[in-house]
Amino acid sequence: MAPLDGITILDLTHVLAGPFCTQSLLDLGARVIKVERPGTGDDTRAFPPFMAGESAYFATLNAGKQSIALDLKQDADRAIFDRLLARADVLVENYRPGVMDRLGYGWTVLHARHPRLIYAAVSGFGRTGPDAGKPAYDMVVQARGGVMSITGETGGPPVRVGASIGDIVAGMYLAQGILAALFQRERTGEGAMIDVAMLDAQLAIQEHALAIASATGTAPGPTGARHPTITPFATFRAADGFVVIAAGNDAMFARLCDTLGLDIAADPRFATNAARCDNHALLKRLIETVTLTRPVAHWLEVLDAAGLPTARVQNMLEVLADPQLRARNMILPVAPHPGGPAFTAPGNPIKISTLPDQTALPPAPRLDGDRAAILAWLDGAEEVRGRTPGDKAL
Repeated sequence: MAPLDGITILDLTHVLAGPFCTQSLLDLGARVIKVERPGTGDDTRAFPPFMAGESAYFATLNAGKQSIALDLKQDADRAIFDRLLARADVLVENYRPGVMDRLGYGWTVLHARHPRLIYAAVSGFGRTGPDAGKPAYDMVVQARGGVMSITGETGGPPVRVGASIGDIVAGMYLAQGILAALFQRERTGEGAMIDVAMLDAQLAIQEHALAIASATGTAPGPTGARHPTITPFATFRAADGFVVIAAGNDAMFARLCDTLGLDIAADPRFATNAARCDNHALLKRLIETVTLTRPVAHWLEVLDAAGLPTARVQNMLEVLADPQLRARNMILPVAPHPGGPAFTAPGNPIKISTLPDQTALPPAPRLDGDRAAILAWLDGAEEVRGRTPGDKAL
């Protein structure tokens, strides 16, 4: 039995933050019914890259979900949606605040009708504050939240983080909120409203930047691959590429010096982490006088043997072949529809002793492809009488 077996989620979200959240919950056993716009569906169905006309982007974020297309401005479709609401545990949406209220499906209305229903919303700026109604995308909140100001090389222009962390981090916080609300409902019998703002989430993940700015009154800038408050903690040039070396404390630094043959561990300029941070440029040059003499593979072997955290900077093709990730079932095939393409998607990073690891993922849904099955489920469910509010058996 998966942790979320029996939990039904109505997923009204599109693009990334919301679908990332609901995919995480599906990986934990929830049933996710994706309610999409008729005709076009989730925007990411049209996002490249494509294989045989289908979006790989959409497939990786929606594998195993079900799809039904509903126009919530049409009476017939609203009637179906009302029946779904009566059976759902969680509704997830990522419209601008106010859209669901105008459709007649805001939190206040739904809580009165379905007091056990959990309502989870993610938006750019949240449901309160002067900018609650503004639109936002990942790059907007990375910029406004300060992440872009500390990303990139010193003296260079602001750089967006390569992964869409504005969306992804918000989706992770939304999933946490949903799990907490489900646990609370077990004790109170009542659902809750969850409001996650992408901008809030960007601030929440900036541990060193917030500490530096608040403690010193100076805004930190970008430091490239170097950690701003731990040294040495960066990429270093080898003869044929780059190697990451992360010596996070004085003992590790002394071991690194021994490994590289550098007699500088007791040097006042490098004896403490604070001193190393002050002299990071000089220390980098000293380390690279050694690392430039041998290839990356040599340094990985030597540093691993010394118990020092290290890594090659891998591209994504190398990541997909990484034996550690493959051993952890983190690179999985997505089962194709008949005649359709075979995609690849991440596995579930949450390993639970009671939840068998998947070795393959179900296909992503065709737009409206599960309508008949969902309606049959509703018809069968409504014949059941005397069930408890938490009984979600089909």
